Amino acid sequence: MLASLGFIFLFGLLFASLFQRVNLPRIIGMLLAGILIGPFALNLLDATILEISGDLRRIALIVILLKAGLTLNLADLKKVGRPAILMAFLPASFEIVAYYLLAPSLLGISPIDALVMGAVLAAVSPAVVIPRMVYMIENGVGSEKKIPQLILAGASCDDIFVIVLFSSFTSMAQGQQLSAISFLNIPLSIILGLLMGAGLGLVLSYLWEWFAVKKRAVRSSLKLLILLSLAFLLMALEGWLDGWIPFSGLLAVVSMAVALKVKSPHAVTSHLSEKMSKVWLGAEVLLFVLVGAAVDVRYTLGAGLMAVLLIFGALLIRTIGVMLSLYGMPLSPKEKLFCVIAYLPKATVQAAIGSVPLSLGLESGPIILAVAVLGILITAPLGAIGIDYSYKKLL
Repeated sequence: MLASLGFIFLFGLLFASLFQRVNLPRIIGMLLAGILIGPFALNLLDATILEISGDLRRIALIVILLKAGLTLNLADLKKVGRPAILMAFLPASFEIVAYYLLAPSLLGISPIDALVMGAVLAAVSPAVVIPRMVYMIENGVGSEKKIPQLILAGASCDDIFVIVLFSSFTSMAQGQQLSAISFLNIPLSIILGLLMGAGLGLVLSYLWEWFAVKKRAVRSSLKLLILLSLAFLLMALEGWLDGWIPFSGLLAVVSMAVALKVKSPHAVTSHLSEKMSKVWLGAEVLLFVLVGAAVDVRYTLGAGLMAVLLIFGALLIRTIGVMLSLYGMPLSPKEKLFCVIAYLPKATVQAAIGSVPLSLGLESGPIILAVAVLGILITAPLGAIGIDYSYKKLL
């Protein structure tokens, strides 16, 4: 495992540096490094690290979620309001409908399998989008109209909505009846996640304030470890409660950091955010190299041109959902175009659930996985390049 970690960081940093030198996003280099050293190419990674790859990716994702929460201003989020809520489900809904309408004719799969495929592909990648929005917020880009805050909030909830639908559609594809309760799980998981995370954040802020009054101030490094530990437990809680109580660990982590930012002195959260940025340097490499390692490029060979047309057709219809979500906001056409671009990339969720239909024995499992892989390879670089090269011109 130690050798595998060495390969992950060395190859990841090397490829990221090479791509940065030719003015391409670092993420593309990291994804390609993962594909190269992964089990479907050079096979340099130990089986043990591949077995825990999902957990390692979640750890890296937790780091950037905490960083996002410590950066996000609650007052800014209140000003965004309705569009942030719509961005959490409307673009994904339009994309799922697009797969339902287009996939049966283009790929010859059943309508229910098309819904499963749509749910796999519809989630925007928080790992690609959130770090870029955090950077923009920290540098004041687009902050006048709260555009990065809007995208960050929408992208944080988008995954929950899609994953709940994915579970429902896979149950339908396996012949199980769809329950209305499964759809009620979406708002319940969001509300419970927000309440639990915010409550923990408030308790932490009061505790640290109490220690400071008693002249036993907790060092920033220890605060960081405590914060990470609680975030890990919140994500684990989602798994422990699965099947019993709907709960979003993703939103709980973000809301804990936001509550901490609101109630703690600026100096405290500023130091924490700075330290989290340093941790993200390593976590970013780990996340994207392992996402790349999960990609089996061989599956794309069976997808063909029709799958490419399907992906772009679905993205086009998704754009309608983004534009409807932004209706009524005082945004220029350029700013709306940026929001469309920012909602393109797929990566983390597709790498995590793309192979599930195949493992469940669904007839369309191989083609769903092939389209998921193709979706990552097309949209992750496209979205990353689009955001990195357009934000200065469009915002």
